[in-house]
Amino acid sequence: MSGIESIAPAIAMLAAFACLIGGAAMIWRRSDVRKGVLLLVMAAVLVGNVAIWTL
Repeated sequence: MSGIESIAPAIAMLAAFACLIGGAAMIWRRSDVRKGVLLLVMAAVLVGNVAIWTL
């Protein structure tokens, strides 16, 4: 892999961690639980995509 192909999984994992932290914070503070759960689902989808890309 070269170029964007090698950078995309790393960027996606950083985004997944950001979504995980943001979603957990939104649920913890009870500011918007629905959006928090959606962020956690999005983090899971991103991790699944990275798993597919790298296998």
